Order: sequence, then C-alpha cells, then structure tokens
Amino acid sequence: MPTVRGRLTADAPLAPLVWFKAGGNAQWLFEPADADDLAAFLRDLDPAVSVMGLGLGSNMIVRDGGVPGVVVRLGKAFAKVDRVDATTLRCGGGASGILVSSSARDAGIGGIEFLRSIPGTVGGFVRMNGGAYGREVKDILVECEVVLRSGERKTLALADLGYTYRHSDLPEGAIVVSATFRGQSADPDAIQREMDRIAAEREASQPLRSKTGGSTFKNPPGHKAWALVDAAGCRGLRRGDAQVSEKHCNFLLNLGEATSADIEGLGEEVREKVKAHSGIVLEWEIQRVGTAG
Repeated sequence: MPTVRGRLTADAPLAPLVWFKAGGNAQWLFEPADADDLAAFLRDLDPAVSVMGLGLGSNMIVRDGGVPGVVVRLGKAFAKVDRVDATTLRCGGGASGILVSSSARDAGIGGIEFLRSIPGTVGGFVRMNGGAYGREVKDILVECEVVLRSGERKTLALADLGYTYRHSDLPEGAIVVSATFRGQSADPDAIQREMDRIAAEREASQPLRSKTGGSTFKNPPGHKAWALVDAAGCRGLRRGDAQVSEKHCNFLLNLGEATSADIEGLGEEVREKVKAHSGIVLEWEIQRVGTAG
C-alpha cells in the first residue's frame, strides 16, 4: 500500500459503519487526511486494486464476505460547508445532508431543504442523484470535484454526470471530494418550517430508529415501490432477523442478528413476490457491495 498521511487500516470491520450493522470487513479502509492525500494514494495504488467510497453507510448492504480492495471513507476534513455567494454553497464530500441543509438555512438559501431528509453524505447523494419530497440533487448541483481512480483531480459540471433517476455516470472508483449547490434566496424561518415539515413527515412514515438501509427499491415509472410490496403481501415478511418494515414496506430492517445474506435474500424474495403479483420487476436502490460469506 502507498504511504499516506491519513489512516489506513487492514481488515477493517464495516458493520459498525453501515446502518444495517451487518456485513464483513474491508480488505483496506482508507480515511484520507485531505484531497491531496487521497489523490496521491490513488495515483500510487496498483491499478488492479478496486476502490469504493463509503459515506454514512445508510443506503448499503455490505455482503458477509467483506469488500476486497480499498474502501475510502471521508472524515471531518471533508465535512465542511462554505458559502460561495448569496445562493451558493460549496460542500465537502463527507458533509451530511443535515449539515448542508442547516448551513443553507443559516445563509438564507432555499430549495435545499430536501437534503434534510437524505441520511447520507454529499459524496453519496451526488453519485446516486439522491432525492426526496419532489426534488433531487440534479436540481441544485452546479459542479462537483472528484478524484478519479487514477489519482487525477477533476471538476465535473452538472451536464457531465448524465443524471437520471437515482443514477449518475460518475466513473467507477471516482470519489466525490466536494460539490457546489445552488438554491435561491429565502427567509431562514420559512426554510426552517419546511425542514421541520420534512422531518415530521419522515418520522411519521419511516422506521428511523431501526437498523435499516433507507429506501430499498426504486419507484418504477407510475408506481410507488412500497405500494407494490404491500399489495404482494410482503408487509412484515421475515427471513431470520431480517424483516420488511410494517411501518414502511420499502424499508428492510435488521431486528437483531440478521446477516447481510438474510437482508439481501429477503429483498430478492420480495422482488419475486412483487413480480408474481403485479408483473413489475423492482430494481434495487440500495447498493449491495462485496462478496458473499
């Protein structure tokens, strides 16, 4: 492994770092000191070694056999949010949705409130075109800075990302180190009221205090994934300690000691039942990474 200024850990447990609290270890876990440290590391790393970014682990199943290669986790050095002008923020790739939306409120920048409801980091929701409550990242992104797998630093404009629903054309192995978001001038009190509304709606409808992974399946065109899962009789369905949430059918839960195989297997069972009932094939929204145990 190349020399680093940050922290490089072999055989690092990932279960504590993901919301499901399940799964195997990373062959290597790298927490870079800053973007230069990350760029130098990737430049000097054997090109055959795979690289994957990890944010808050809120939308991810880490399989029980762990993740080969290097998992990059952006820490506090990447969690800063700076105001660029009256309606624009530059946000580190490790900044949370709550931090970004709160910073926007304090700066009187509206239109970014929906990030309050996305339980992840800037890097993750830029890659996934994360969205909620009628808006998504493509509506606010100006540009992002990435470190490519080669170690090259590059700024990508919105048009370069090829955004579609929960998808971007961000290159494999690229790590988002910052993103610039633009909203519009708004009253901070009005922004706070909208953030409170979103928070209350999430609290009422989603199992937020559970070991879960966020929305499991993408909404097919013209349908809501949760309604299809419910209609197929999957509400409360279990496999070991993995369960389809009774509160919101598009969430899977780890009730205690579920393995990642239990969680992913339950998801595949739900997909089969939905297809048999409605003829619709649900696509996973949750990232599934690593190797089976």
